[in-house]
Amino acid sequence: MLEFDGVGVRIDDGHPRVLLHPLTLSVPERRVSVIGANGSGKSTFLRLINGLREPTTGRVRVLGDDTRTAGRRVRRNVGFVFTDPLSQLVMPTGREDVELSLRTRRLPAREHRARAEEVLDRFGIAHLADRSIYDLSGGERQILAFAVVAAVEPRILVADEPTTLLDLGNGARIRRLIAGLDQQVLFTTHDLDLALDADRTLVVDDGRVVFDGDPGEAVARYRDLAAATCTTE
Repeated sequence: MLEFDGVGVRIDDGHPRVLLHPLTLSVPERRVSVIGANGSGKSTFLRLINGLREPTTGRVRVLGDDTRTAGRRVRRNVGFVFTDPLSQLVMPTGREDVELSLRTRRLPAREHRARAEEVLDRFGIAHLADRSIYDLSGGERQILAFAVVAAVEPRILVADEPTTLLDLGNGARIRRLIAGLDQQVLFTTHDLDLALDADRTLVVDDGRVVFDGDPGEAVARYRDLAAATCTTE
């Protein structure tokens, strides 16, 4: 269970502004999508979940743990997949990246490779395990990034616009991957078909959650917002 209790985010970098206005909500659903325009506050919302950003006001609790006071435990329970997989794939090959991730589990060294092989096989990329990550397609890299994060079995997985850099075919692969994950998954996206795959959708506009509920209704609300913005520009 994720709980936001009066959570808001402000920054003052010489130009004070609100990134996220105070909100209170709980998130028990298995799949939650977050949609909105660029700069609306979607990524800020996601980064609060694993402590990448701390709230200015209020508290975020993840499985009962406060992200301020129990950050290490929160990060063990929440895996984060970034938009660009190259920002988190740091080893020359996929196998090495998964093995590096598994080191946090403090397994005996001889078990790292066997466990990595299991993870790579489960995600359907065992045949790519020893290729340079720079020889992989965008979709293959994104699947690898999911595998690296999921290898340590977080209870919650957060993905920030996981299909933005992908073509339609690879985007469809990521949709199927997300649908098949065991973890609770929250993701931001501009892909409205992907947003509809969720059990619940939040629409964020100018730092406010302006709709929270059925994905179909959420997408309709977002389309109305986008149309209104185009009309006023």
